[in-house]
Amino acid sequence: MTPAQHELLEELQTFASSALNAQALMEHICKRLHEKMTRYNWVGFYLVDPADPNYLIVGPFTGSFTPNTRFPLNVGLCGAAATSGKVVIVQDVTKDVRYLAGSSLVKSEIVVPIHVNKKVAAELDIESYFADTFTAQEQNFIEACAKVLGDYLAKA
Repeated sequence: MTPAQHELLEELQTFASSALNAQALMEHICKRLHEKMTRYNWVGFYLVDPADPNYLIVGPFTGSFTPNTRFPLNVGLCGAAATSGKVVIVQDVTKDVRYLAGSSLVKSEIVVPIHVNKKVAAELDIESYFADTFTAQEQNFIEACAKVLGDYLAKA
């Protein structure tokens, strides 16, 4: 992790210790990642729909386009991460048929599932207008940021 990533992660962890609710925490994480990480052009959360756990719904997000707001778990890279429970990284979305386009500008994407009580409850989704953005170091950082919300939800 770079010093800048480490500092930002510590800030998110500190904010989480006094966040009023999960919504406020997700909004803060999105805003700060989008502001501080120049290649993170869209940052958002998808949540398992409480009305129908076979769907994901958009949560707080920050970025230059409106995302897909609700879709089945078997659709897109977010659906793949939710159903497998594993991180999905695509360095060039034009080469992955699962990619559900939010913007034609997006070149790479990472989706990190967030588990609560061993079940996927949400996901941190980050999209970049640059190919090959999500290196192993970036993945470790983003997983740590997602864990901030996961730890918060587990205590709630």
